[in-house]
Amino acid sequence: MKTIFVNEKNAVRNWYVIDAADKTLGRIAAKVAFALRGKHKLAFAPNQEGGDFLVVVNAEKIVVSGSKATDKIYYHHTGYVGGLKSYTFQKKIERHPDAPLMLAIRGMLPKGPLGRKLLKNVKIYAGSEHPHIAQNPQPMEIEE
Repeated sequence: MKTIFVNEKNAVRNWYVIDAADKTLGRIAAKVAFALRGKHKLAFAPNQEGGDFLVVVNAEKIVVSGSKATDKIYYHHTGYVGGLKSYTFQKKIERHPDAPLMLAIRGMLPKGPLGRKLLKNVKIYAGSEHPHIAQNPQPMEIEE
């Protein structure tokens, strides 16, 4: 038997839309990372980009369980001495509503060129409107 490899140019890649309102951050991130990798397809190859395109709407209405809204802290460094900045989940979602979900998805993808390439296939929007109507995205359900 021969192993079947699908050329990235010939792969069938669908568009899906996910409504993140009142859904848990980790569950959505895991489902999106799984679909971006293409692990749900029969022709999955770990070194190829064969996943689907995903549009996530209502990212500002995402929830976290327990007291993570006040206890979960995001860090980044400005590059200057003593430039470590920290933000709680509440502050981060107020300032950049798509950032917590993007960071969670990025952490679940492979590190390196393939992971950076896959991250470009997810579009995250704070509100319910998105400019990808022409691609006719199908709704994808997330189980709680």
